[in-house]
Amino acid sequence: MNASDLGRPATRFLPRDEGRIAYDVDGTGPLVVLVPGMADLRSSFRLLAPALIAAGFRVATTDLRGHGDSDTTFTSYGDAATADDISALITELGGPAAVVGNSLAAGAAVIAAADHPELISDLVLIGPFVRNPRSAPGMRTLMRLLVLPPWGAAVWKSYLPSLYAGTKPADFDHYRDQLVTKLRQPGYGKAFAQTVAQTDHAVAEARLGEVTARTLVVMGEQDPDFADPTAEARWIGEAVNGRVVMVDEAGHYPQSQQPELTATVVLEFLKEAHVDAESRTDH
Repeated sequence: MNASDLGRPATRFLPRDEGRIAYDVDGTGPLVVLVPGMADLRSSFRLLAPALIAAGFRVATTDLRGHGDSDTTFTSYGDAATADDISALITELGGPAAVVGNSLAAGAAVIAAADHPELISDLVLIGPFVRNPRSAPGMRTLMRLLVLPPWGAAVWKSYLPSLYAGTKPADFDHYRDQLVTKLRQPGYGKAFAQTVAQTDHAVAEARLGEVTARTLVVMGEQDPDFADPTAEARWIGEAVNGRVVMVDEAGHYPQSQQPELTATVVLEFLKEAHVDAESRTDH
């Protein structure tokens, strides 16, 4: 049974130099590209995408390289590589587009917007990593060791619930099982480990001042990836002259932990952006 048999759009593939990036597209209207974070699947947007489609947007949801249904044949991973994939996908589908990036993908979206302002009109940064977090000495090295095959999938399965601090989606256990099953397939655990090893958000931080796209920062008030989520969100908002929304009872994944609220604020932002764009065209 394929995706279309289940009422989901069929998986498509974007050719890149070292492999293919998996994505799907549904709906009609202005283009919105949804990009998940490290070790995640594009179905992390399963509760947000339908609201965007129903509101009149064409929604493309993509897997990271080496994740989900994308190939594991790549040698480069992380923010800059993902930024290139985002730009290539928008070019393939016909931009400009709004990009919604979660976690690592938020940093990648910042780089893509700085590199190609003509392709990206608006940014929604959810639980965004746009600079390297402060951590105890040796923690990054320890994390790189912990996610190595064959124990990486088990480590992530155990760690993931903590990232969902606050309210968990009703289908959390099922989603986590899908994610872990994918990480245990040949090649995917290694790609995950390479992503952890190669990711450096300093690349995104250096480009923040070049972003001209309208930007919305959405942060869970209980996001455990940040010592002070509110302060981090405000710092990012100031850096890109963007709007900040804090989401109660949510950790690192507001789009699935508080989907109705997240959809509401994202849609308000995107609709305002669309009206502004039409107004500028009329004048």
